[in-house]
Amino acid sequence: MSTKDWLEKDYYAVLGVPKTATPEEIKKAYRKLARDLHPDKNPGNAKAEAKFKEVSEANDVLSDASKRREYDEARSLFGSGAFRRSGGTTGAPGGFDFSDLFGGGGTGGGGGGTRVGGIGDLFGQMFGGGGTRTTQAGPARGRDIETEATLDFAEAVHGVTVPLRLHAPGVCDTCKGSGAKPGTSPRRCPNCGGSGLTSRNQGAFGFSEPCRECQGTGSLIDDKCKDCKGTGGVTKTRTMNVRIPAGVSDGQRIRLKGKGQPGQRGGPPGDLYVVVHVNGHKVFGRKGEDLLLTVPVTFPEAAMGTELKVPTLNGSVTLRVPAGTPSGRRLRVRGKGVGKADGTFGDLLVTIEVSVPQKLTEAARQALAAYSKAMPENPRSALEREASRG
Repeated sequence: MSTKDWLEKDYYAVLGVPKTATPEEIKKAYRKLARDLHPDKNPGNAKAEAKFKEVSEANDVLSDASKRREYDEARSLFGSGAFRRSGGTTGAPGGFDFSDLFGGGGTGGGGGGTRVGGIGDLFGQMFGGGGTRTTQAGPARGRDIETEATLDFAEAVHGVTVPLRLHAPGVCDTCKGSGAKPGTSPRRCPNCGGSGLTSRNQGAFGFSEPCRECQGTGSLIDDKCKDCKGTGGVTKTRTMNVRIPAGVSDGQRIRLKGKGQPGQRGGPPGDLYVVVHVNGHKVFGRKGEDLLLTVPVTFPEAAMGTELKVPTLNGSVTLRVPAGTPSGRRLRVRGKGVGKADGTFGDLLVTIEVSVPQKLTEAARQALAAYSKAMPENPRSALEREASRG
């Protein structure tokens, strides 16, 4: 993506967030738009697909702290919306052509790609001690892509392999990514000698910009592949099996290296990030690597102690409740929680909850009355003595 392209596009407006948005706000806005505009949800809707790509491009820049900072600085320095492709050249006083400054003949690359002829090159030449700093065109890394997976509680605890259906750019099967018609090959660009860059002078300054013959690729295609129209890539729907490790938590991002968008001109592919959503469990809760469970007991059980059979995600265990256990006390069953990366397990934390009956039979009422009389001391005696002193 060239600096000129950055100046022409308001990525904050694309995602519908303010310029002061936090990374979490940007992520939330992107996920909502991506779900609504995803090609799988809008089959055959070219407008939605174009908007989906625009939203993905905006997220690629704003979700990366370094890219976002550079993008904000560029727009702040030269003014948002000051450059337009249509309606002629926008110049500065004295007839200086700002499209020359940003390499108007260049093309935008994918996320992680190389940018040339931008602000960094200009200031590097003005203040860099006379040397000309250029960024070599060539292989560009593919964009990272993101998808989502929803797991059951037990699947997240134990780990699971899930099939993911992706609708994203991929290498053209016909030309194998070369962009050329099968049986032919791209040829070296004679204008730039295959470097993808050309240099020229603008007054006292020298500028490097993408070659206008080959659009910065360093090669020309005489017979383009009919399927990808010479781009080397097509939008594909593919299904891949992804292993989600044990112990994954809700909202966690799993990185699959090299499974993202293919690179350009032979560059490495980007990464695939899987955002995991975990459904709740009807019995268990979770805190980190520990499982949480609340078990009701009767008053006699809490007072005299008892043994309980409590469930785990792998069967059940017997838990000893000591005599005199108060309501709210938490007991620990070691090793019955969530698996950790080192192969060990968290614990099962059982909270004892003394159950108070809403209705009593006559026999139960008489038994409780007898118990009350048999109590050696009222549990509020200390408080009552203190109150009487006041």
